[in-house]
Amino acid sequence: MVDLILMFLSSLILIICVLVGVAFLTLLERKVLGYIQIRKGPNKLGFLGLLQPFSDGIKLFTKEQTYPFMSNFNLYYFSPVVNLFLSLLLWMCIPFFTVHFSFSLSLLFFLSVSSLGVYAIMLAGWSSNSNYALLGSLRSVAQTISYEVSLSLILLSFLFLVLSLNILDFMKFQEYLWFIFMLFPLSLMWLVSSLAETNRTPFDFAEGESELVSGFNVEYSSGGFAMIFLAEYSNILFMSAICCMMFLGANVLSFLFFLKVGCLSFFWIWARGTLPRFRYDKLMYLAWKGYLPISLNYLIFFFSLSLLLFTYFV
Repeated sequence: MVDLILMFLSSLILIICVLVGVAFLTLLERKVLGYIQIRKGPNKLGFLGLLQPFSDGIKLFTKEQTYPFMSNFNLYYFSPVVNLFLSLLLWMCIPFFTVHFSFSLSLLFFLSVSSLGVYAIMLAGWSSNSNYALLGSLRSVAQTISYEVSLSLILLSFLFLVLSLNILDFMKFQEYLWFIFMLFPLSLMWLVSSLAETNRTPFDFAEGESELVSGFNVEYSSGGFAMIFLAEYSNILFMSAICCMMFLGANVLSFLFFLKVGCLSFFWIWARGTLPRFRYDKLMYLAWKGYLPISLNYLIFFFSLSLLLFTYFV
């Protein structure tokens, strides 16, 4: 019973810290984009605008919740909640050395939960009963599913080297040499696929302002919009953490790990400020005709390598 209470408390602390991290990530994004566009970001509220995210949060959650008259109300209302819940549930597979869910199939858990996020996006677009929202959700879902395939295959290549589904084992294998030096092309492919998976520039087709207003979240306001927003930024932080664990040396106990997570989150923002949006057919071409065959070839290579090593040593 004490263990259960401790696990619950540590999960709660983790989620609160993630939400605070997300709040300051939005501030960082607005600051960085401001400096990229040669202007100041938020700088009025608190010292250098540090209190701005909390002000925005209070404003969004206290605004009146509007909902379309023809929408499927229950699904419309709960889709953002499910979206946020799934993005926070992902953090449970981050390894802790205290009383926590540091389980041996953590990467399988990550793949399962991240693939469920598609349903929340699809239902959010469909239940709004708006053509724009439905079109945005369809494009977003097609993109997410396409890149999940290449993400899984790239991850499998890493897993054949480690021969374990536990994230902690990545830490043991990268003690002397980071995987980014051994698997440089795969690491870059994982990074680009992560950008596409989190629906960020240059793959933010759900938000193609000119033709889609604002994608699947066009009918959402106040709390619903804030939850979708929080889920997106939570996913960005989580993908940054997973990238660090997979190919940048996964020592969770060192301060350097958190510095690397911060730098990768900055990369997400930097890409948004620098790159123009892709064309949709080019995005699909990249996923199915570019990344899929390359990651399959790598997978066969690493599988044969691990088989060769296994037979040699056994």
